[in-house]
Amino acid sequence: MLSKSQIKNLQALQLKKFRDQRRCFIAEGNKTVSEILMNKPEIVREIYATGEFISKHPPLQKQNVLFTEITDDELKKISLQSSPNMALAVCSYLEPTAINEDMTDPFTFYLDDIRDPGNFGTILRLAAWFGINTVYCSPSSCELYNPKVIQSTMGAFLRLNVQYLSLKELKETIKPANIYGTFLSGNDLYTEKLSNGIIVIGNEANGISDENTALVTKKITIPSGKTGGTESLNAAVATSIIAGEFFRQLGKRR
Repeated sequence: MLSKSQIKNLQALQLKKFRDQRRCFIAEGNKTVSEILMNKPEIVREIYATGEFISKHPPLQKQNVLFTEITDDELKKISLQSSPNMALAVCSYLEPTAINEDMTDPFTFYLDDIRDPGNFGTILRLAAWFGINTVYCSPSSCELYNPKVIQSTMGAFLRLNVQYLSLKELKETIKPANIYGTFLSGNDLYTEKLSNGIIVIGNEANGISDENTALVTKKITIPSGKTGGTESLNAAVATSIIAGEFFRQLGKRR
């Protein structure tokens, strides 16, 4: 049975300041927690799970993972989800990785002030799908360990190096061949001959900042049909379209 103190401490991790103080975050759900146990069990500090989850993961004892069996009602008290799914894990922050000055991915993303956790997490999941190793983000973008980000990545965050820095600093550090940005006045994505580079994904409401627009070397656009008043695409949807075309042209050049 969870004590009031345990519940309070777990609920506190919904806030960034407490995550940073304790250097840990929450991951929820059968799939996400199972994937962490499979790929990075060393970051798990403790698991709170139903008997069903524990029975499906007998190696918990062998891995020396600290776990507490709880009821569905107790899980609801500590979960951010409307329909909690079997388990919640408290995990240590991932060890930071230095920026590799040699860009090894044919293309990658720079997230310019992406604020929505769902969009942010979905873009990270897209990056992992297309085999990208590192995703770069502006300091004002959503925090990686936001519980909604962790949830929407569906475990993809374990396979990515996420770096926060200005686009100016990134340009000076890795010296990308090109910096692409999407604009209404850009060249057609499907007729442009794409090459290695950084793809800047702009803010959901304001697009790419003026400061970063000045650093873009190639402007592209996703062509539309009759929009019927639709002025823009969701950031994650736009990223998936762009990534698909970059992969089609560059994916086999690895």
